[in-house]
Amino acid sequence: MIFPIYIYGHPILRKVAKDIDPANYPNLKELIDNMFETMYHADGVGLAAPQVGIEDRIFVVDLDPLSDENPEFKGFKKVFINARITERWGELELVEEGCLSIPGIHEKVPREGNIRIAYLDENLQPHEDEFSGFMARAIQHEYDHLDGILFVDKIAPIRKRLIKGKLTNMANGRTNCHYRVKTAK
Repeated sequence: MIFPIYIYGHPILRKVAKDIDPANYPNLKELIDNMFETMYHADGVGLAAPQVGIEDRIFVVDLDPLSDENPEFKGFKKVFINARITERWGELELVEEGCLSIPGIHEKVPREGNIRIAYLDENLQPHEDEFSGFMARAIQHEYDHLDGILFVDKIAPIRKRLIKGKLTNMANGRTNCHYRVKTAK
């Protein structure tokens, strides 16, 4: 099932997601499948549960569609449940990001180049992995959604002022994209 994606201005995008008890989450596999399906339908590479109106600490990332130009992304498809970034390091790198919840806006976002993250996978197996480069960036972007943080919160103040009108339009329910959305209005 393809979920509508919640757009900038919707209050759920600012809530801190809650840990889940995966053993008592009977529809977990279905939720994960639906999140991937929704993400693919919207041409995304990552999607967090709050973006589809669910206040749980789950996000998915699939960088495999980018593997033609970046062979290191081949087979990189992961589910992160109850994730916690335990360490970030490296110089801040400014790289352009976009977001399915903020359609049509792309801005340079500063992020550390390396992370260590603890999480459960889709089979409820615990992991603690390190990621770097774009993999770390994509994971940090989705992880931020679990804490109610959007990429526009991290951009330079001057850039935020320049896109304020577009963000206001989104918050007021005026947006145009090719996938189903749910706005605050």
